[in-house]
Amino acid sequence: MTILLPRAGGGTYRYTPRTEPAVLAPGGAPLTSRTVFSAAHVVADPWADVSPDSPAAVDWEATLAFRRHLWSHGLGVAEAMDTAQRGMGLDWNGAAELIRRSAAEAASVGGAIACGVGTDQLGPGPAALHEVVEAYEAQLALVEETGAQAILMASRALAAAAKSPDDYLEVYGHLLRQCAEPVVLHWLGPMFDPALDGYWGSSGLDTATETFLQVIAAHPGKVDGIKVSLLDAEREVDLRRRLPDGVRCYTGDDFHYPELIEGDEHGFSHALLGIFDPLGPLAAAAVRVLDSGDRAGFRDMLDPTVELSRHLFQRPTRFYKTGVVLLAWLAGHQSHFTMAGGLQSARSLPHISRAYELADRLGLFPDPALAQARMTSLLHVYGVQQ
Repeated sequence: MTILLPRAGGGTYRYTPRTEPAVLAPGGAPLTSRTVFSAAHVVADPWADVSPDSPAAVDWEATLAFRRHLWSHGLGVAEAMDTAQRGMGLDWNGAAELIRRSAAEAASVGGAIACGVGTDQLGPGPAALHEVVEAYEAQLALVEETGAQAILMASRALAAAAKSPDDYLEVYGHLLRQCAEPVVLHWLGPMFDPALDGYWGSSGLDTATETFLQVIAAHPGKVDGIKVSLLDAEREVDLRRRLPDGVRCYTGDDFHYPELIEGDEHGFSHALLGIFDPLGPLAAAAVRVLDSGDRAGFRDMLDPTVELSRHLFQRPTRFYKTGVVLLAWLAGHQSHFTMAGGLQSARSLPHISRAYELADRLGLFPDPALAQARMTSLLHVYGVQQ
């Protein structure tokens, strides 16, 4: 059977979906050559009586079930990050509850988890540097209480309050000195969040990089790694090579991840990626191939996924979450295509139709017939008659 899909430039075309999925069963040997985290989405409660301005209503059962799915394939979960709509529908109260529940679930199943620490309880107004520090401290304390690893996320409030690179050195230095365990530092570029333009004290990335490296060098033993989300592979490689011994680079580059994870003669990147939410089983299988020493086989599996990732993360990049949740619904991980803040409407019908086709070609849907039926029902709502 075929399905009628809309084209980006107008009109429609017939697509013939797969009849069998890729065989990617849970289980398998632990991942050894790379540490791999999937930044996981949250499942909204479609029955909740909320508005786009309301706090997110979360379907906790479905949200935690999706994390168990990722853990079952050997992936770690990066919790309460931007993929979970942090700052785009999920407020701090919701994120705090998510962290508590996910950390407890991770402990019960033996899954790896790292959680985002930010300052979003401050809200959109101006804040003083001491208020930024206090907000970070409160979130850090909660994450450490759960036993999860902390990821110090980039802060909109700090970006607005800082007057120079020295302010970043002061704030991060204060936080790192009190961290109980080594943390991950997260550099999120403005393509993911325009409010973070000029982070580390400069819009010039060369200057910002020097400040970032200065923070790390000044606090040996306090930084487990860095997550770089700048969509600039050359810059990530250069930064990776300049890290002190023992500090990992976790790629957050959803455009160039196969080559960055594979690495070169000077080193490689681990992974903490939003695209590994829909790609979880395939990504885990590919890393197991890499674990065996088969670099070509790893690239053969992962390279074909880049077209889908680039599509989901196309500008405006921050709305990639819409495609991630769409694919989770089509794959049967949740019963609906509803998002916190109504973000299911953030991408066009041609965009989500193309996402469906690209994912289907990769064999990502465990039940292709279910995915086709759900996509057909969505198209019908938009007036596309089959």
